[in-house]
Amino acid sequence: MPAPLCTGPIQRREFLRVGTLALGGVMLPDLLRLQAASENPRLTTSVILFWMWGGPSQLETYDMKPDAPSEYRGPLNPIRTNVPGMDICEYMPLQAKIADKFSIIRSLHHEMSAHNDGSIEVLTGQTPSVPDPTSQAHSKHPDFGMVASRIRGPHPEGLPQYIGVQRSPFMTQPNYLGAAHRSFDTGDPSLPGYAPKNLTLATGVDHRRLGDRRHLLGQFDRFRQRYEHDIDGADEFQSAAFSILTSRKVADAFEIAQEDPKLRDRYGRHRWGQSCLLARRLAEAGAAVINVDATAPNSTTKNFSWDDHAGAFHLDYAQRERLPQMDQALSALITDLHDRGLNENVLVIACGEFGRTPRVTHAPTNFSNQIGLGRDHWPGAFSALIAGGGLRMGQVVGQTNFNAEYPLHDPVTPQDLLATVYRHLGVDPQQQFTSFAGRPIPILPGGQPIKSLI
Repeated sequence: MPAPLCTGPIQRREFLRVGTLALGGVMLPDLLRLQAASENPRLTTSVILFWMWGGPSQLETYDMKPDAPSEYRGPLNPIRTNVPGMDICEYMPLQAKIADKFSIIRSLHHEMSAHNDGSIEVLTGQTPSVPDPTSQAHSKHPDFGMVASRIRGPHPEGLPQYIGVQRSPFMTQPNYLGAAHRSFDTGDPSLPGYAPKNLTLATGVDHRRLGDRRHLLGQFDRFRQRYEHDIDGADEFQSAAFSILTSRKVADAFEIAQEDPKLRDRYGRHRWGQSCLLARRLAEAGAAVINVDATAPNSTTKNFSWDDHAGAFHLDYAQRERLPQMDQALSALITDLHDRGLNENVLVIACGEFGRTPRVTHAPTNFSNQIGLGRDHWPGAFSALIAGGGLRMGQVVGQTNFNAEYPLHDPVTPQDLLATVYRHLGVDPQQQFTSFAGRPIPILPGGQPIKSLI
């Protein structure tokens, strides 16, 4: 039996931190009142983003060009999938077997060539007004997870609506939506004895400690004096808030140790495998958006991101480490969602902020003291995997030219991809928020759901 997540006496400061953490510092009774007054229907759809920050190469993943000249095609070879015409990289044989359960978008493109700018474009749909080549920029607009958190409102059982498995993208900010809509970051679920910190007070408590907690909740609410002029109905919402803080259901969603060991093995006992398994548990529990940080496959690798410049990496060696783990994790996630009947409710996307230059580059040595072979930043064409969400699977969307430099037909923008995401989440992308300056800002400035997928 797993050890209780909450042991020993709980101090008032810890209680307050836990009670407000997932909801951004706003007291639960307030949020429950807002939820009760909301006219927005609560949806059960979720999005899992496998976020490959750094910019994975389209030519070494989903848009290989084996007939191109050697300086373009790179060191890896394609393999066939169970969908005719959908060849993918040789290091992804598990995905090749289930290609009928996903689609590939090969014609994504934009104009932002720096990491943070490209990430902001893809995650928020808002093009940075002034490009920052130093990649120090932070977004002026919230990303789609923050938007979903705002639109959905608090989960009835206290589960965060936006969750970063390990961590969430660091360049996006909630800004005018408020800090309550930042993601809850889980830490690394592949670590021994994993449990997220400071999320819930559930499990293993006796009546005395429950009484202490109820007393603390009452103390803090009196301190805040939030209910001086709103006495009617306060008991109902206080009781509901206390139930959330002591509910086992929230803790259960994070207890990955409850899974069958054989299923954990199928996902892979590595960072990305266990992250995808935790993401499935959180989607199944009702979180709106789960971002899986697929930056580094472990804490010791020199392949710390997908930013495969020749001076840092060697494309072949880096992909030999990363792609088998990615392949295992994503194929297990997609299959598991189908096995559980969740493939209609859960949309899975795997992508980064841009692609890589069609022509390979070389360096005399790299971080591993090897000859470097890489590609530089290229927003002109990049690929994404998309699965589930009730969309049409087993197809390739768009085509790039002979050297994977730019789309030839059916070009897809980040705004189109996000419009597809918002459609799945039940969010009207034309809905407007109010900026700090009092100006109306639409959730998405343009884009249409990808027609060939819907």
